[in-house]
Amino acid sequence: MHNPRRLPHHQHTHGHTHHRAVSHHDETPDHDVSIPTDDSLEVSHAERARVAKRTTMVSVWVNLVISTTQIVVGIFARSQALIADGIHSFSDLVADFVVLAANRESQKAPDTDHPYGHHRFETAGSLFLGLILAVVGALMIWAAGTRMIDHSSIPKVSGWAFAVAILTLFCKEGLFRFMLKAGKRVKSSMMIANAWHARSDAASSLVVAFGILGNMMGYPVFDPIAALLVGLMILRMGWKFGSEAFHDLMDRAIDDEELAAIIKTLEATPGVLGIHDIKTRKMGDMILVDAHIEVNRHLTVEQGHDIGVRARQAVMARHRVLNLMTHIDPVDPKNNNS
Repeated sequence: MHNPRRLPHHQHTHGHTHHRAVSHHDETPDHDVSIPTDDSLEVSHAERARVAKRTTMVSVWVNLVISTTQIVVGIFARSQALIADGIHSFSDLVADFVVLAANRESQKAPDTDHPYGHHRFETAGSLFLGLILAVVGALMIWAAGTRMIDHSSIPKVSGWAFAVAILTLFCKEGLFRFMLKAGKRVKSSMMIANAWHARSDAASSLVVAFGILGNMMGYPVFDPIAALLVGLMILRMGWKFGSEAFHDLMDRAIDDEELAAIIKTLEATPGVLGIHDIKTRKMGDMILVDAHIEVNRHLTVEQGHDIGVRARQAVMARHRVLNLMTHIDPVDPKNNNS
C-alpha cells in the first residue's frame, strides 16, 4: 500500500504578459445534474460515503421488488411494455451497484500513483452507467420494433399490468425525490445523476401505463409502441449521462457562475491586486484550479508567497476545490488596472 502524500504547492515570482481571465462555459444539460455551490464548508468524504450507501441500498430494494413484480406480471398479463419497463428497472440494480463501487473507490486517499486522489472513479462510474442505459435502450427498441412489424401477434393485455404500471409510477417518483434531496445535500453529481435516472423510470412507467390502457381499449399496437418509447427514453438518458461524464474525464472546465465565485474569493484576499490566466478542470465532484495572482512588485518573495497561501486557503475553504496551484506575478500598483 502506498503512503498518502500531500500535494506540493508551487508558486513562482517571475513576470508574465497580463491577460484577463477567460471563463469556460459548458452547454447546460436538459436536467440539472450540477452541484449547487454556497459558502458552506465541503461535505466530508465520510458523510458523502455514508449517505450514498444508505440511499443506494434503498434504491436497490425498491428496484428489486419493482423489477420482479413488473416482469412476472408482464409475462402473465402479456404486456411487452411492462416487461420492458421491468428490464429497465432491473438495469437500475446494476446502476446502483456501480454507484456503490465507484463511491467506495473514490474515497481512497491519495497515493504515489494518484497524488490527486481517486475522485474520478465517480465520473468513470457515471460513464459506465450511461453505457448501460444506452445498451438497454437499444435492445428494447429492437424488440419493440420487431413486435410492431406483425400486429396480429400482439395479444390483449390484462388489467393487472395497468395496475402495476401505476404503482411503479408512484414508487419511482418517490425514489427520485428521495435520492435527489440526498445527492444535493452531500453535493454528489453521481448521486444526482442516479436520481434523474429514477425520474426517467417514472416517466417511462407513465408511458407504459398509457400504452397498456390503449391496448385494453382495443388498440393492440399501443403496447409495443409504449415499449419503443421507453427504449428511446432510456437511450437518450444513457447518451446524456455518458457524454457528460466523458467530457468531465477530458478535463472540462467548470461553468461561468462557479468560476466567477472563485475569482471573487481570490480578489478579496488582502494583497491580491488582480487575477488572470485562471484555468479549472473537474476531478470527480471536486475542482482543480490554476491561477496567476498579481501582487505588488516591491514585496519580498516571502510576502508574495504568504499572499498566495492565504488566497489558496480561502478558496479551498469556501469552494469545492481540491487544490489551487498559484503563480505569483509581480506588478506595479501604479500601473495596475485590474
